[in-house]
Amino acid sequence: MMKKFFTLAVVAQILATSTFVQAQDPKEEAQKKKLNQAIEAMVKRSRIPVERLGIVVGLSGDTEDSIYNLNGKKKMIPASVTKIMTAATALEKLPLGYKFTTTLSSSGSVSGNTLKGDLYLRGGGDAGFVSESMWFLVNNFTRNQITTIEGDIAVDDSFFDTVRFDPGRDPARNDEPYDAPIGAMSFNWSAVSIFARPAAEAGQPAKIFLDPDTSYLRVVNKSKTVKGNRNSIAFSRRPSTDKNFIEEIYVSGEIGVESAEVNDYRSITQPEIWAGYNLKEFLRQRGITVTGKIKVGKAPTSAKTLAEVKSKPVADQVRDMMKYSNNFVAETLTKNLSVYAGTSPGTMPGGLEIIKKHLRDIGLTDFEITSPSGLSRRNLFLPNDIFKVLSHVKQNFKIYPEFVSAFPIMGVDGTLKKKRTDTPAYARVRAKTGFLTGVASLAGYVGRSDEQTVTFVFLYNGDYKESARARDLFDQILDRVAQ
Repeated sequence: MMKKFFTLAVVAQILATSTFVQAQDPKEEAQKKKLNQAIEAMVKRSRIPVERLGIVVGLSGDTEDSIYNLNGKKKMIPASVTKIMTAATALEKLPLGYKFTTTLSSSGSVSGNTLKGDLYLRGGGDAGFVSESMWFLVNNFTRNQITTIEGDIAVDDSFFDTVRFDPGRDPARNDEPYDAPIGAMSFNWSAVSIFARPAAEAGQPAKIFLDPDTSYLRVVNKSKTVKGNRNSIAFSRRPSTDKNFIEEIYVSGEIGVESAEVNDYRSITQPEIWAGYNLKEFLRQRGITVTGKIKVGKAPTSAKTLAEVKSKPVADQVRDMMKYSNNFVAETLTKNLSVYAGTSPGTMPGGLEIIKKHLRDIGLTDFEITSPSGLSRRNLFLPNDIFKVLSHVKQNFKIYPEFVSAFPIMGVDGTLKKKRTDTPAYARVRAKTGFLTGVASLAGYVGRSDEQTVTFVFLYNGDYKESARARDLFDQILDRVAQ
């Protein structure tokens, strides 16, 4: 028995020694030095002032042992790379199978096929509540065999507070979908799809289609079809001048008779009312009539649940946020973090405090975060600290597979889909992008040709005219690292 124990101990010592020797492998150290020199040369050739760059590249989680480190201890604006911190916290603090529930309920009475009373649409903070979700919810409702609702549709948005725009965002509002308002009861990310096609003949207005198309929005079409293939058609959202609608999409400009279909998106301003109008339309399509109006109202405790639908798991919502840099999902998840922690209703400050605490627990001490989506110049992080978060999650098998699968893949999907496919980095890079005026950022992982995984953080803060050159530099470094 003693001999067996001695043998195992010797084997263990040999393995430990072997591991140590491998870590100090001169060939590996030479490769690291060569890569360091290659990156240094690329930075110099870019002619970007080094004080505008933050670059960390490494195999381990120790920034002191990184392959390359430039300004790793300098506070910089990360833009949407901030979503890495939001994703890491959401996956850590919310169970992977956690789902958000949307319900239809009423305290009214049913007589035959008629519901006498209001129908309550209660949101549960599902950022991914889209047309498919509404279809399932209404389909479930039809099994009640109710064909007439003699009452209003009352939208219960009380799961969150009523703050629609995160104070941490840039204060300037616009009608772009990335600046859409959030709510506990939202629909299609609080945005509408707009499609424009040329008319059959020049001189006629373009053909405009909305998806979804409800009486919440009306179209004011001032566009014109012209000869040729040119296109200057434009869309904007504004309050409706017709009291029968809430808002309107104003269409202007020209589209050529030979032009292909044009698709764009615009946000809406009242997410709960928008959801109510769409519920009414989906009910109508299933032969269910609502006699009343759309309003806001909290479901009474006596209300009986008539139908419900659950969201995709939280890991899937993190994927939606990361792949497409969805600000709406980032902010909704943050409010949900506060609800899960016991705050009612959910608030942005409550959720941000949970993110901050999680980052402090990882070891971050010198950072500022006011916007979980990164839509703010007040967010400030050290490149080293972003590297530290990426390395921390990489060591947590419980969430790492979901985390890394959420990142856009170079040349394949998400915000990196349009990258070239004939480079060494193609399909080997999984990274989160970030852009603001004068800010370009990219952070994530590279799978090298020797199958080792390299963690990297690239940040640029400077002149917006130089941002494209910074992105080119980042791509060059990734190609070299991937090899």
